[in-house]
Amino acid sequence: MYILLFFVAHWFSSLFFQTVFLHRYASHKVFTTSKFFERVLFLMTYICQGSSYLNPRAYATMHRDHHAFSDTEKDPHSPHFFRDVFQMMWATVLTFRDHVKLSKEKSIKGNPSYPEWPILDRIGSSIASRLVFGGLYTWFYIEFATHWWMFLLLPIHFLMGPLHGAIVNWCGHKYGYSNFNNNDHSKNTTPFDFLMLGELFQNNHHRFPNSANFGHRWFEVDPIYPVIKFMHWIHLIRLRKA
Repeated sequence: MYILLFFVAHWFSSLFFQTVFLHRYASHKVFTTSKFFERVLFLMTYICQGSSYLNPRAYATMHRDHHAFSDTEKDPHSPHFFRDVFQMMWATVLTFRDHVKLSKEKSIKGNPSYPEWPILDRIGSSIASRLVFGGLYTWFYIEFATHWWMFLLLPIHFLMGPLHGAIVNWCGHKYGYSNFNNNDHSKNTTPFDFLMLGELFQNNHHRFPNSANFGHRWFEVDPIYPVIKFMHWIHLIRLRKA
């Protein structure tokens, strides 16, 4: 029971900060916030992603390329140019590394367009940090696992952030239905979208990339949107008009 609770908690906490901080805030600027709360989101993203921490600036610039060149040869992770999801993931890793290098160069020059915290970025992206988190996950499983098959979940913990991205980019551009003709292959993969906290409303999102609500039709429920609205209501953030 402890293992399954830990897995679910890690899955949704990592995904929550990926969609709120990396995607909706860093990439699309759907809301503004104070520098203090930005740092809170930054730190929580590092803690929850752990061994699979993703540099926010590199994530944002790569994701903006995905929108600009959706499902073309310049798209960094369109599933329509790879034989399987593993090839797409590896190509994304290589592209992400290029964006990390570019992010370091831009950070030296200074650019407030994307959230930056150089010290935390260096720590989170270090091999030492990834090994420490990986060791903590492994220790927890050794301590609480009651069946051998539970250890098969460990690799998911190690690669949680990139795995979430792979699911969204593969499924969200191959399976489901479309509300809009976006001149790409983006799809809404309902009802599995709930497991990805709104991220699989890809067709809607590509139509309205700066909208805080990824749902569009009455049955398309984006579970993150009410959370963002609440944070807006208590003045933690300020939603921007799409």
